[in-house]
Parts: sequence; C-alpha cells; structure tokens
Amino acid sequence: MENRLYINGEWRDAAERRQFPVVNPATGQVIAHVADATADDAQAAVEAAVRAFRSWSKETARTRSDLLYKWYHLIAAHADELADLITTEQGKPLREAKGEVLYGADFVLWYAEEAKRVYGDLIPASSPTKRLQVLHQPVGPVVAITPWNFPAAMITRKIAPALAAGCTVIVKPSEETPLTAIRLVELAAEAGFPKGVLNLVTSSDPRQVGEVLLGSPLVRKITFTGSTEVGKLLMRQAADSVKRVSLELGGHAPFLVFADADLDKAVDGVIASKFRNAGQTCVCANRILVEESILAEFTEKFRAKVERMKVGQGHQEGVEIGPLINQAAVEKVERHIQDALQKGARLVCGGRRLQGSGYENGHFFEPTILAGVTDDMLISREETFGPVAPIYSFRTEEEAVELANHPDYGLAAYMFTSDLGRTVRVSENLEFGIVGVNDPLPAVAQAPFGGYKQSGLGREGGKYGLEEFLETKYVSIQI
Repeated sequence: MENRLYINGEWRDAAERRQFPVVNPATGQVIAHVADATADDAQAAVEAAVRAFRSWSKETARTRSDLLYKWYHLIAAHADELADLITTEQGKPLREAKGEVLYGADFVLWYAEEAKRVYGDLIPASSPTKRLQVLHQPVGPVVAITPWNFPAAMITRKIAPALAAGCTVIVKPSEETPLTAIRLVELAAEAGFPKGVLNLVTSSDPRQVGEVLLGSPLVRKITFTGSTEVGKLLMRQAADSVKRVSLELGGHAPFLVFADADLDKAVDGVIASKFRNAGQTCVCANRILVEESILAEFTEKFRAKVERMKVGQGHQEGVEIGPLINQAAVEKVERHIQDALQKGARLVCGGRRLQGSGYENGHFFEPTILAGVTDDMLISREETFGPVAPIYSFRTEEEAVELANHPDYGLAAYMFTSDLGRTVRVSENLEFGIVGVNDPLPAVAQAPFGGYKQSGLGREGGKYGLEEFLETKYVSIQI
C-alpha cells in the first residue's frame, strides 16, 4: 500500500520526505509511517484540484456516475481488507469495521445513481419574450476534513456527493487513521478518476496544512466532521473568502425510555447506540433518560447485559468493545466519571481502565453505567466519547423533552415508546436533526444526516447531501 500523498494523479513523498507514525490503539505498536505533508504539499493539492475542476465540472453526469460505480464495486470487493485496516489503526471490532465499510460503500453507490439526477427548472416568465431557467452547477474545489472514528464512512459520505456534483476534492484525513483513507484513494485511482479530481494530503500538523487549504480563495467549500470547537475555528477561517461550509459537529444525544416501552428492546437499543465503537461516535447515546416508574427495572436489565460485554482487541473473536483511540481519550473518560461520583452519582458497573494480561499498552476501558446523574456534572455538559452510560430519571413527557433538549447540541436523539401519539409529539418537540424512534441506528445513505444548533450546518446523505455541493444559477433570456 502507498503511504504517500496523492496529488494530481501521482503518489509522492512529502516535502523533505517527512513522515509520521501510525499507532495501533490496542497494542501501542507503530504499524506504519506515512507522508507528513507541508504547506507546500497542501498548495500543490489545491492547484491540482483547481486545474482538474475545469474539465471534471464539464464531464457528463453519466461519466461521473460510471466512475463512482467502479469505485463502489472495488470498495465492496476489498471490504474485508478495509475492515482489517480499520480495526488495526482505529481499534473497533472487526465485525463493526466491516459494517462501516459496507455503510460507507452505500454512499458511493447512492451518489453513483444520484449523479444522474441533478435537474434544473424552467420558470414561467412574466413576459412572452423571456425564458427563465434555473441551473445547478458544482460549487468548485472542495476540502474534506475527516475524523478518526469512522475513517472509511466519513470519507465516502463527503467525497461521493462532491464527485457526483462535479466538484474536485482534497481529502485531509485524521492523523490518527490515515491508512484507511490511503487505501480508499488507491481504489479510486484504480477506478479511473482523472488526475487531480481526487487528492489526498496526510499530515501530523492539521493546523499548518489547514491554513493553506482554508486560506486559499480557490477552494470554494469546506466539509468537516469533528468537534464543535474545531468547527467554529473552520467557520471563522472560511469567512475570509466566504467559503461554503458543511459541518457535522459534536452531539450530546439523549435516549428517552418511557414506561410503555418494551424494556428488553430499549436496553438492547441503548447498548447498540451507546457502546458502538466504544462510545466514540457523535450520535451515540450520551444521556439515558428513563421514566421514574421503570428506573430500577431498566437499570438492572441494563447492568446485567453490560457486565457481560467483552472488551479486547478488535481482531479477537467475540469482542464487542475495542480500545479508545489514545491516552487522552482514556483520561477524559476517567475525569468525567470521577467528577460525577464526587457530585453524587452512583457507579452501577465498570469504571476502570483495563490493564494487565491482554490489555498491555492498549487504551481499554470497561463499559460503565452511572446512576443518579444530574445536570451539574461534567458528563451532562460535555461529550464523553467513551463507553460510559449516565442514567437520569424523569416523571412526565414534558420533563423528558425539556431534559433532552440540550442548550448547545442537537445532532441525534432517540426514544423508545409504544404510544403512537407520544411518538409524534416528542419527535416534533425534540430539537435535533436526527430522531430514532425505537431505532438506535437510524443513519442510512439515502437519508439526511446533520444537526441543529452547535451540532453543525448542512446535511450529508440522500439528495440533501448532493445539494450541498451545488450552486444555483438563474438565467433570464430575452428572445
């Protein structure tokens, strides 16, 4: 596999042949060294994308579609290889990694089809001597900045609609997980995308490279998934040249369990949402809100299942929870737990970093449940991004909605109930971009994904994701 930069259709070393290490979070071992891009490398990628845009933006929809189809089939054919790579550099269990690859491939397939459906409009004119048209055209060269927690799916979810729309792309993956990005770009090159249409810049210094990518007036759009803090910084930088931005930022997802819910299904739903990727997802359940009358029963059922969950290296059979991404992630989890316990929360299970045989040098943490959590605790205000499930209680539907609607975040929310009326009322009153009703995993390629408030701008997925990469042009013709 090429561990170099991909610029203008060529694999090349970074300036001065700089490299940085990639570490397996389950073992602490260095698994590869990849090219460490400089500002000059980033500028070269911008120039390549700009040159390629002139011709790629004018390619037929059928041509773009055919290339996306080829890329999709290559990803699907190499799904096992890609899953193994994700598990090695990111840590999630192998079965979960395979699911991510297939989910990511779905975006490429969807936009291979959607590329042929960029339609315009004819508007009735107010004069018989005029014809009014609306055209949709690609916005221009795009920079896609992707996170480490879904190193395959977050790339395809951004790149596929951009390419389908006729944009060229520069991808800057997380320094924690560049290997999956490299392999995906290799497969795209094999599919036959023209030179400069897709460029890859890996770097251990996101700030230096980002200043070039965001500062260039030739880049017309930024699409980013990551923390709210970084998203705000990118918005400020993009403002100087009035770039369009799509931001999928932090979440603090509530998971509401009402007394009329099927408790066994609700418990399974919380586990599927909370502990996927060891709790390292922006849409995972961060606050478990349980109706007071079923609180004890729910907590016991939840504890019984969580205590049986297997933690270990993602390649091991039966592992359900892999390592956290790095030491800083472990320390944040510990800090949130200690703060909650000091302020009166009760430890139901877990609460410890796992060390010793089988866990040496890795960043493993027990799946943890906290009861009696209140709003004054750190865990109530910040994303933990780890395998910790804090439980709160409520008495009424109105109280549940009030507790759920976080003042800053609004990415995803979940509710379990058997009451149809409540389903409508609560889902309409939740201030979130995504609501899963009796569904802990609502994200699919054909539906919009994005948040309210400080959880982001714009949407990814479905026809909505394609619109983010298109400009609307009005043409009035006097005849």
